[in-house]
Amino acid sequence: MPSVLPTLNPKGTAKENLGFFDFVNNRTLAGNSNPSAQQFVDGLAAAGFPKSQMQMTADKTTVNLTPGSVQFSVLINGGCLIGQFGTDIGGYHSTVAPVLSTGKCLIGDTVPVQ
Repeated sequence: MPSVLPTLNPKGTAKENLGFFDFVNNRTLAGNSNPSAQQFVDGLAAAGFPKSQMQMTADKTTVNLTPGSVQFSVLINGGCLIGQFGTDIGGYHSTVAPVLSTGKCLIGDTVPVQ
């Protein structure tokens, strides 16, 4: 555990907020070893990231199976914080990426953030 806990910088870049993004997501994992994308989103929202700026992939496939991984993102000040979690990818991973030409962070099918 870091001696100084990271905090959200609402005016900061995605890169400047990556440490806080990871801190929040690792806290979600500490409370649930196999969280859904919705649980990651809920944790990020509770920590101050606006749900209106988030995307996530489905927690179930079209044939109602659990996917090998889920992705979730936060659009913040012209950049993207992207998280991915699942057994198929060896746990939790995150990255900072530029916003896509669509104005979003994730490619492909996403589900509404609730």
